[in-house]
Amino acid sequence: MGKKLVLGLIAVTACICTVRADIIPTLNSITGSAPNFTWNYTANVTVDQTVNSGDFFTIYDFSAIMPTTTTQPTGWTFSTSLLGPTPANVSPTDNPNLYNLTWTYSGSAIAGSSALGMFTVVTSTDQEKIGVFTAQATRTSGPQAGTKIANIGSETVPVPEPSALLPLLGVAAAAIFTVRLRRQVA
Repeated sequence: MGKKLVLGLIAVTACICTVRADIIPTLNSITGSAPNFTWNYTANVTVDQTVNSGDFFTIYDFSAIMPTTTTQPTGWTFSTSLLGPTPANVSPTDNPNLYNLTWTYSGSAIAGSSALGMFTVVTSTDQEKIGVFTAQATRTSGPQAGTKIANIGSETVPVPEPSALLPLLGVAAAAIFTVRLRRQVA
């Protein structure tokens, strides 16, 4: 009985020590019809974390076409880039040919555990694949209070439009042509 109690206490202690605080975006729904599908994401900040001005989250490799229609809650600014931005200490996969979506906060501090609101992007497809997100916020308490926290996770994103595949198809066609040409010469 004593051994089980000790093991139970160890397990509880391990769980407490591994509690993380994160900003977590989640695909809520995809609405609309071709050619305008709206991808609706909700985001939450978890316990022991605050979203301060300059904190952000990025959804990687969202689309080959830069989105022009977005909405976000007050205090959040939308931007796109082909690489990053990425918080320190995380290493997401990031295709330099596909756009990343980033929302950066500039309002008053939001203490966790809180819903951050709805973030939407319009794109031309509703086809889904698994992608990656990262986020950076600020630790609220403990000896590391005030330091930045980075997290990484999986998120649903659109399958790249065919135009993103054209460079790959061009390389494949050139390789096939070269092989056939060499066979004819030989």
